[in-house]
Amino acid sequence: MLHSQPDGFFALPPGGGGAGVLVLHAWWGLNDTMRGVCTRLAENGFVAFAPDLYHGKVADTIADAKSLTGGLDRDQAFADIADAVTFLSEQAAQTERKLAVIGFSLGANFALELSTTNPERIRSVVLFYGTGDGDFSRSEAEYLGHFAETDDYEPQSEVSALKEALQKAGCPTLFHHYKNAGHWFFEPDRVDAFNPAAASLAWERTLAFLKDAMPASG
Repeated sequence: MLHSQPDGFFALPPGGGGAGVLVLHAWWGLNDTMRGVCTRLAENGFVAFAPDLYHGKVADTIADAKSLTGGLDRDQAFADIADAVTFLSEQAAQTERKLAVIGFSLGANFALELSTTNPERIRSVVLFYGTGDGDFSRSEAEYLGHFAETDDYEPQSEVSALKEALQKAGCPTLFHHYKNAGHWFFEPDRVDAFNPAAASLAWERTLAFLKDAMPASG
């Protein structure tokens, strides 16, 4: 029996099938930018789903985002992500049922944890200006990271530590650093941080990474 769609945004490619990509939102919540990421993935042949970890709440200011993040039940959020993985695995047209996951900031931390707690389901991980720690020895994924040259929220020491941990665990890892860019450089609704050139290059690299690991439909 197929599972019903959890809270979130679901996007199918024109052909109706393709490899699955899970999108985990930043601390703003499931806003138009995250929906746009799913839509763009679908336009490139992927089946995309972004779970709504705040269940309808969206922040526009840093203060509101901090409030939402502070009130987030991490265990419940991870249960929501697990439901999303099950749903997306059923929707995606792929024999091995392995997924890619793209995490933005807060979502990147969840993406890293998912790759270690559910390694048999996660093939590829894309991180946008977010890190985390953990034991990556069980991971079966490859990792692509997009990080800003100057980031008040994600210091270079944390990025370097994550890269070292992934490489020590034998995980294929490629991190890119974008000059003249800060946190949220990929998100057009963050007008004070958005960097079109860096965002375009990061998207190009992300698509190439995903298509190399798990070809889309079409």
